[in-house]
Amino acid sequence: MRNVVKTDNTKTDKVITKKAAPDYEEIYQGRFDKHYDELKWLYMELYDNSSMFEELCDRLKLFYDQRGDALKRQDDAREAQPDWYKQNDMLGMMFYIDNFAGNMKGVEQHLDYIEKCNVNYIHLMPFLDTTEGKSDGGYAVSDFRKVQEKLGTMEDLEKLTAACHKKGINVCMDFVMNHTSEDHQWAKRARAGEKEYMDRYFFYDSFDIPSIYEQTVPQVFPTTAPGNFTWLPDAGRFVMTTFYPYQWDLNYRNPRVFNEMMYNFLYLANRGIDIIRIDAVPYIWKELRTSCRNLPQVHTIVRLMRMIGEIVCPGILLLGEVVMEPEKVVPYFGTVEKPECHMLYNVTTMATTWHTVATRDVRLLKKQLDIVSGLPKEYVFLNYLRCHDDIGWGLDYGTLWQYGMGERPHKEYLNNYFQGYAGNSNSRGELYNSDPVTGDARFCATTASMCGIEKAETEEDPEALQRAIRFDVMLHAYMFMQSGIPVLYSGDEIGQTNDYSYKDDPNKAADSRYIHRGKMDWKAAAAADDPSTVAGGVFQSLDQLEKIRKSEKAFVSYAATWTIETWDQSVLGIGRYYQGEKIIGLFNFSEHDKTAWINETDGLYEDMLTGKKREARGVDIPAYSFYYLKKV
Repeated sequence: MRNVVKTDNTKTDKVITKKAAPDYEEIYQGRFDKHYDELKWLYMELYDNSSMFEELCDRLKLFYDQRGDALKRQDDAREAQPDWYKQNDMLGMMFYIDNFAGNMKGVEQHLDYIEKCNVNYIHLMPFLDTTEGKSDGGYAVSDFRKVQEKLGTMEDLEKLTAACHKKGINVCMDFVMNHTSEDHQWAKRARAGEKEYMDRYFFYDSFDIPSIYEQTVPQVFPTTAPGNFTWLPDAGRFVMTTFYPYQWDLNYRNPRVFNEMMYNFLYLANRGIDIIRIDAVPYIWKELRTSCRNLPQVHTIVRLMRMIGEIVCPGILLLGEVVMEPEKVVPYFGTVEKPECHMLYNVTTMATTWHTVATRDVRLLKKQLDIVSGLPKEYVFLNYLRCHDDIGWGLDYGTLWQYGMGERPHKEYLNNYFQGYAGNSNSRGELYNSDPVTGDARFCATTASMCGIEKAETEEDPEALQRAIRFDVMLHAYMFMQSGIPVLYSGDEIGQTNDYSYKDDPNKAADSRYIHRGKMDWKAAAAADDPSTVAGGVFQSLDQLEKIRKSEKAFVSYAATWTIETWDQSVLGIGRYYQGEKIIGLFNFSEHDKTAWINETDGLYEDMLTGKKREARGVDIPAYSFYYLKKV
């Protein structure tokens, strides 16, 4: 549509063309009509409740009308470029708001630092209202529409997301779908015996049915929170609690639960959130005599959620938290025709990376990277060296057995290694959820402490310190070469080590995961420009790598990737290719100097860190070092 305005001029007429305002009613109707048939079919298949479906449709329009114009314009731009998040400029950082900057206003004040880190995607760890001492790190939500008072308000959140958008920074948050806190209003009313609210959870008068569930449902925390049900003496009933006793599982067989949780999802999206991380998504549908994991109805719900987002707020992304190996998480992407999650975590590769660190053996890692490389390029993984959680040893033990590594003794070796007790280790950290009966345990530490920076600083060993920094940087360089989007944990960019002060807090002392959730060391961050410091040494090296990644199109998520045989079990080779550009990464996981026995015969390559030209054959790599080589 063109509006033409003519103005008189003594010499000529000027024609001014005004761009018509978007017809948001027409845009919404088009999106709604596109998805209506499938939306209704899946909803009715799941619930067979037309009145609840009609209510959902009415509320979708209401949330769309409430969505701000700036967010609607962003939606339009992202619809026009649907692969906007697959580019080589995407770099994430995750942090707890209070540890990073006190509160949301503090985060806003530190956006310049986030920009300096080359980060354009921040994951704000759980910030919705919860109960102190019964929060599981914020994953026990008592109000989905209220921010924890110590962190700010919903208005502060909207101001923060708006400020981020002005700087081109995307904001991610956790949406805890599987359960609520026992202090949520629904739970309180259920506890008081109101049937409508009891039906939103799983309540049982006796242990008869729970006992049947327990026969097939695995335990998430067998040592700290055994079983999947909790007895409520005041209510005289059992309630399903897959995670901790204060986290009550929601009953998604009830359409009221689904509808209300979708309204919460849209409310939060309208606050300016760009990426919704669906927490514990495989758990959300429960069926008797099953594992209550990854059931078909889960995919129906996620597909419904994807369509609801595309109708109301198509600029947002769904990030699924699915803790399984890459080939098994693939169903959570859906299909090209009927997509579910936009992105998934590459959890297994993260765990296998640390196995590789402890064994100096890249064979399993190479196998898993080959699996990821063979998946459709539409699938986007988030890659990381560590996150807010522990590192669990969910490795491919069938393959490891072929290498002479039995499951139980290998888990024991890994836990001993990273505590610094075995394998000539320089790592420091602590076990989490250790089970002396099964021998299972998980591990917690910062990247820097696992690479030996903490030990070297404690022992005042400058040579060991430089080696540890080099190791830390090499691992980040390797992460940047993986297929997908790299995500840093706040503090890793300055080599921050373990924080043992959590032991002094009675609400945290029993949870060793807080060892790597320490407060941001802003004093160290102030030295990020000084390469003679640990912070500066790590920061400046990562800065160089991040800028290389953003400037080279071969780092886009949909580039071709493959592993390269180096003929040395300690050296990993990765290739990337896109539109005529080829890059090779070589990574030495050993404390000894090694040679990558590659033999690329297609001409000269440029060392991307030094600019020097060389052949890509028989590459000598110092201990814990790497090369980025670009075909000239």
